[in-house]
Amino acid sequence: MAKATKKQALGRGLSALLKDPSNDIQSAQDKNADTIIGNIVELDLDAIEINPFQPRTNFNEETLRELASSIKELGVIQPITVRKLEFNKFQLVSGERRFRASKLIGLNTIPAYIRIANDQESLEMALVENIQRQDLDPIEIALSYQRLIDEIALTQEQMSERVGKKRSTIANYLRLLKLDPIIQTGMRDGFISMGHGRAMINIENQNDQLDIYEKIITDKLSVRATELLVKNYHNPSANKPSESQQLPKFVKKGIKEFSEYFGHKIAVKVSKNGKGQITIPFHSEEDFNRIKKLVQSAK
Repeated sequence: MAKATKKQALGRGLSALLKDPSNDIQSAQDKNADTIIGNIVELDLDAIEINPFQPRTNFNEETLRELASSIKELGVIQPITVRKLEFNKFQLVSGERRFRASKLIGLNTIPAYIRIANDQESLEMALVENIQRQDLDPIEIALSYQRLIDEIALTQEQMSERVGKKRSTIANYLRLLKLDPIIQTGMRDGFISMGHGRAMINIENQNDQLDIYEKIITDKLSVRATELLVKNYHNPSANKPSESQQLPKFVKKGIKEFSEYFGHKIAVKVSKNGKGQITIPFHSEEDFNRIKKLVQSAK
């Protein structure tokens, strides 16, 4: 406990140093810069502004309140990171949730690491730090990668080195941005997974993308069923049996509807006496149960 108290006292002492105009630090070479940079400093919340480069756009109110409650009980365990703008003015680099939660419960100060960084460095730090988080949705990650390309001019190879991800992984996220904005929103809100989104990427027509998206939501299609649906979209003839020319018209008309309904290629055989057989394939227990529910709901 004595150690923690000493650390907090040090932070407050450095905070007072920063408020002294004669010690205004603008670069790493300035007097006392080595004392401030890399240490934890208690900063006034009012002296910190939100980072305009923050890639996160959604802040869950419930989890924010939970974090605020934790901070009220235990304090801010992990300091935020800021960069110095001007005298006694700072900008967030990372830790916006902690910053927001602290303001929510009326704290006046927050522990922070201070860095000297220009706009480009601040953007890169914020984007890379946020990409490493586990709670970003796929579209937030994709947008962060895109900003690193557009605003920092990083190549996919350079990004791979900075964030520790394979280039193919980065490419898969970036391709999600080709989807219709409605589908991107559905992914952000958790209605579909990244796997569903990846299955639809190869469909260039966004109206067709939306038709398939609607079917995924309505029929609660698995990723595997979605992949088959997209495959059938690219190769409609795959839905028809090899002897389709010999099938009765009413059968040929119904095969496509059956295949779309079940999300699989449906096989139909018809004998010369007019009797037939319909075969519905499945690929897993989950897929079997999905088809079972579709059959039961049709009763």
